[in-house]
Amino acid sequence: MKPLFTFLFSIAVFTHPFAQKANSFTILPLGVKGGLDESNLSAYMIAAAGSDNYICLDAGTINAGLQKIVASKLFYGSNAEDIQKKYIKAYFISHAHLDHVAGLIMNSPNDIAKPIYALPSVIDVLKNQYFTWKSWANFGSEGDLPILNKYTYQLVNNNKAIDLPNTELTVTPFVLSHVKPYESTAFLIRNKNNYVLYLGDTGADVVEKSKQLDALWQAIAEKIKAGQLKAIFIEVSFDNSIPDKSLFGHLTPRLLMQEMISLNKYADGLLKNTPIYVTHIKPCANCESNIKKELMEANLLGLSLFYPEQGKIIQLH
Repeated sequence: MKPLFTFLFSIAVFTHPFAQKANSFTILPLGVKGGLDESNLSAYMIAAAGSDNYICLDAGTINAGLQKIVASKLFYGSNAEDIQKKYIKAYFISHAHLDHVAGLIMNSPNDIAKPIYALPSVIDVLKNQYFTWKSWANFGSEGDLPILNKYTYQLVNNNKAIDLPNTELTVTPFVLSHVKPYESTAFLIRNKNNYVLYLGDTGADVVEKSKQLDALWQAIAEKIKAGQLKAIFIEVSFDNSIPDKSLFGHLTPRLLMQEMISLNKYADGLLKNTPIYVTHIKPCANCESNIKKELMEANLLGLSLFYPEQGKIIQLH
């Protein structure tokens, strides 16, 4: 059965006064935080607008987020288990920290066969630490015997595009630094000539002694200038009170804005036209309110800043 929102969206495209500005992506946040609440950890379903063929970017929370989706009646006549089985076609895991994979692991018995795409270093953790018979069960395609072969491990390479079967999407991974030498990943998702950029956990180049973000900004700058990049999802885990030495591969408002200044230069000053969604806020005391205040005060570029909410649909134009 088709999701209800797909039917409603198809009507809106033809009846809304701004119908000529059709949506490019549908995003369903299953979880948006960086801890400690295990029911709301990083996971985002994304599909081409009007399609039911989703991929899931990270999978810290699955079932609890899908329960909110069901409660919102975004999928008519489906329960959480049905949605996970039928509509999530693949998982893209930025890195293997538990707040990005716990939902995938815990809900694996109720899922069906599908691929997991990740860097080799991330697959190694899934294969040798999580999907083993000592810690859970081996639902993967390699590793401890017996191999249940539910999830097929698909290795990805930096800046090499992947055309996804059974979807309208292409995904290009970019390596990020998350407490060097540990790797994380950004995923650039394409639907025709439209793009969304999702970043897993990342430290700033100046702190990580890295050029990973700089390389990413150069790779996407032309898409910003062409108006093709519809949104950036990027973490800000801590407020500015946390010293650089205690960030462990994360961003603060100050560091985010430093990175956005660099990206804006590559994009010829046009970054203000691309919505920025701030993700992965940690549950430190007053952290969320401090982050929002500090970002507002530091936003000299006039960026459009948003904060995704669990279970609330995002339609990108």
